[in-house]
Amino acid sequence: MFTNLPPVTKALLIANCAVFVLQLVLGPALDVLMLWPWPPAEVAPYVPHRFMPWQLLTHGFMHSPTYIAHLLFNMLALLMFGAQLEHVWGQRRFLTYFLVCVVGAGLCQLAVVSWSVRNGGAFYPTVGASGGVFGLLLAYGMLFPNQRVMLLIPPVPMKARTLVIVYGVIELVLGITGTQSGVAHFAHLGGMLFGWLLIRHWRGQPPFGGRRVRRVV
Repeated sequence: MFTNLPPVTKALLIANCAVFVLQLVLGPALDVLMLWPWPPAEVAPYVPHRFMPWQLLTHGFMHSPTYIAHLLFNMLALLMFGAQLEHVWGQRRFLTYFLVCVVGAGLCQLAVVSWSVRNGGAFYPTVGASGGVFGLLLAYGMLFPNQRVMLLIPPVPMKARTLVIVYGVIELVLGITGTQSGVAHFAHLGGMLFGWLLIRHWRGQPPFGGRRVRRVV
């Protein structure tokens, strides 16, 4: 099955797993690649790291070494949704979409956590490909809305469009209420938002312009 995967999906799987191994070997030496908040001036001299522009991209290839399920679930979702999207879009458009979702997720998470730090919240980094994965989920729901998919937990079948709506609402509620700490809910929502905007842009739909006859599937 792995040998038959399209090249970009395969490369992303390999890259994420390779970085995970490097994290296990090098440890804190790679902390500079995590997405760190932008600290207030009075706190900046006392924090180990601070935001750097490349972190918007690199954080999406890192995962917690103490929680391998984080990596496994993200890679499973990348395998399930990414391969089909790459077959439809082609390599370049698929890679562009995934990276835009990762960066968009990083921007949203950076804004939320930096605001929290300035209001007395904890100073912590963000890692994970979940923003890109949630973008893929959104795209799958838009391109194949009536395709039936099976949840893992609980094992309930539903249409892809319904799955996107359910996950989006859950992430929004958990993010606003803060009832599930340690999970970057706004990064997930950011990945979905930027993915939706990019697809709208490709289709020539508002807010980027009037509707076109030619549509991107």
